[in-house]
Amino acid sequence: MLSIGEFSKICQVTVKTLRHYDRIGLLKPIQVDEMTGYRYYSRKQMEQMLLIQRLKRYGFSLEEIQVILHCTEKGALLSKMQQQKEKLRQQKSNLELAIGELSAHLQNYERTGDLMDYQKGYNIELKDVPARNVIACRQKMGVDEFGKYYSTLYERVPKERVTPNGLVGAVYYDKEFDHKCSDIELIVGVREKDKADKVMESGLCAVTTHKGPYSSLGEAYAALVEWIAENGYEWNGAPYDIYTKTQFDSLSPEDWETEVYFPVRKK
Repeated sequence: MLSIGEFSKICQVTVKTLRHYDRIGLLKPIQVDEMTGYRYYSRKQMEQMLLIQRLKRYGFSLEEIQVILHCTEKGALLSKMQQQKEKLRQQKSNLELAIGELSAHLQNYERTGDLMDYQKGYNIELKDVPARNVIACRQKMGVDEFGKYYSTLYERVPKERVTPNGLVGAVYYDKEFDHKCSDIELIVGVREKDKADKVMESGLCAVTTHKGPYSSLGEAYAALVEWIAENGYEWNGAPYDIYTKTQFDSLSPEDWETEVYFPVRKK
């Protein structure tokens, strides 16, 4: 047997952490001296401790690790590991985007001396937007679920014999935004008015183009809201995005383009 100190040294984990793992039932010592309270571990427990440390490096929480350690079904365990790999891959992608944004921000700040200058680069126009024939999917959804619901829309195209016209977008109906669950309507433009789910009404919109990843779309929204207030207009409907250049055009996120529309009317 190994004392808690010896076990700590060999496995490169603090005694405090081992005591915490004991309390939560993640890794309990093989023996506790009734007189002294000293904890002792077996050599076989080193493998379990090293697996816990590896799973922590993979980003699993202690609660998730407990589930994994008690999982005996290979398929379920494999699924959990694959899901975590995809989660880490997405985190890596998000970090790379953030580094790119930060680099551009620093360059702009060095050039202008204005930390907020990036918000002033939006060209905003008033446009009479024509009516749009669309097939649509509206429900409570998270933005990470867009792909799933767009797939559902595109599956309808051959079945219903409609012809996409290249318009792809999303309408946001909630008064407040929740990344994980908002009232969102995904739209795909079609040529056939008689086969469309709806016709988006024509009307006056304040419009700008956002260049870059979707994570910074809020900057375009803020610029539009400021312009609308300063120019004597008010909102007249739910804002929506039209995706004109995306990853499906084999472009990197910094080259994506999204047209942002705010329906407006004069005060």
